[in-house]
Amino acid sequence: MRSVFTIVFITIFSAAAHAQWVKRNVATDASFRGLSVVNRSVVWASGTRGTVIRTTDGGKSWDLTTVPGAERLDFRDIEAFDANTAYVLSIGNGESSRIYKTTDGGKTWKEQFLNKDPKKFFDALACWDRDNCIAMSDPVDGHYRLIRTTDGETWEPIVSNKMPAAKDGEAAFAASGTCLITHGKDGAMLISGGADARVFLSNDRGSTWTWVTTPIVKGTAGSGIFSVAMNGAKSGVIVGGNYGMPDEITDNLAFTTDGAKSWNLAKGLTGYRSGVAYIGARTIIAVGSNGTDISRNGGKTWKKLGTENLNAVAAKSKFAVWAVGEKGGVYKLK
Repeated sequence: MRSVFTIVFITIFSAAAHAQWVKRNVATDASFRGLSVVNRSVVWASGTRGTVIRTTDGGKSWDLTTVPGAERLDFRDIEAFDANTAYVLSIGNGESSRIYKTTDGGKTWKEQFLNKDPKKFFDALACWDRDNCIAMSDPVDGHYRLIRTTDGETWEPIVSNKMPAAKDGEAAFAASGTCLITHGKDGAMLISGGADARVFLSNDRGSTWTWVTTPIVKGTAGSGIFSVAMNGAKSGVIVGGNYGMPDEITDNLAFTTDGAKSWNLAKGLTGYRSGVAYIGARTIIAVGSNGTDISRNGGKTWKKLGTENLNAVAAKSKFAVWAVGEKGGVYKLK
């Protein structure tokens, strides 16, 4: 029995230790930052030049689409619900910030939102379900600007002066589509960088907000929190750093165990990280421009996994872990 146990243990440990990213062939050199993993078969991603890709067979083949009228836009976030339905958000000042939706697998797209305010710069969107979503812009006149849909079709402003004021020089990073997330039935989180590194919290789908400070590095235009992920109602992780110093390892990781009311600094990441995701209850994966770090014990210890330049990561299970990056980079964790 002991020898059998030893063989099984070695086999499992060896498989875990040799996890690696496997690049998938996609016929584009667009750079990707938007990523949505629906299940083991269905994955969507979005990027530069109005590009959206989709697989319905676990990455064996990909549908490549350029959204009509969006050829010059940069789609930094995508939220998908099945093989047919997805929202995509482009970034930029004024009319460069838009939201499109497809309900037929990307064959046609409807422009649902066109930003008319030249001061606004939208960063991300997040959804509770296919009809209820929220999107956010960097601060204008001292407040983050928020919009939402409650019918999956029309977008309306949320009164943003109910949200705590932003500090001068504070903003969000449109690095991986995860500077804004939803969680639970009504929760939302917005993370910031620059002059401060804060987590903004809403329990009523964005109508009102509170905030907490974090120990993540801050104070320069390129430093702060870049990504947040929750594992249930209480546990969560934030990652970031300074994207101008990709190998810097100081104050780039923190955890909460009380529903984001407080954050405790941790160590183990090997550089700036722009995306983070949970794979089950204990495994966490974080990606950035100098590679990937993975923890299998809730963040106590970490292992470097590859040196691929990655922007975003998302997972539905250990069998459906994906990442995207520069120059058509689409990867599945093996």
